[in-house]
Amino acid sequence: MASPEEPASHESAETSAWITLFDGASMEAWKGYGMEDLPEHWKIEEGAMVFDPPETKPEGASYNLVTREEYTNFVLSLEWKISEGGNSGIFWGVKEDPKYVQPYETGPEIQVLDNAAHPDAKNGTTHQAGALYDMVAPARDVTRPAGNWNLCEITVDYNAGEGKVMMNGEEIVRFPLTDEAWNAMVSKSKFDGWDGFGIFHTGKIGLQDHDDWVAYRNIKIKPL
Repeated sequence: MASPEEPASHESAETSAWITLFDGASMEAWKGYGMEDLPEHWKIEEGAMVFDPPETKPEGASYNLVTREEYTNFVLSLEWKISEGGNSGIFWGVKEDPKYVQPYETGPEIQVLDNAAHPDAKNGTTHQAGALYDMVAPARDVTRPAGNWNLCEITVDYNAGEGKVMMNGEEIVRFPLTDEAWNAMVSKSKFDGWDGFGIFHTGKIGLQDHDDWVAYRNIKIKPL
């Protein structure tokens, strides 16, 4: 049985199908959103990509990361660790365009959160860790306490018209990706009427700067 610091792996028999996005040593697959290079506040520490937010941030500044490549149908596997009271998120379908200031304007988010201490967890279960943010709540809370690693696997399959989230070995979220069902779901969320939100089936993977310390490691993606 895996310890809290060493969650069980979702390793596929077809290991060659996985593309490594972060191996603990190089962040060359990533860059800052709207930038050519990496923001200085993201570092590699003990084999993890770590965001250590500045004490003060210039007005309008943000340090979100996105992949250099775009993806359509895939399984994304990674581990995340959040600070006490921390908040972050994992995006897909991000359209990097000057008209969109933040990745969340286009990319749906799988929530990364300290459920025990962050106030957003009290704003409804669709804001808790593992949720498709503001749209689909996790079936149960299987996250480990702040400061421990959580293994997250996100499947986005437009061909099948469905996506899902696995957390620490358990399926906790399933959501539709067909246009009609997706649009109906968005219409009931805070994203209703947002120009560009969730419409790009091909886009970048993003990691959110939400002004809190967060770490990611063992990041890989398998195109479907």
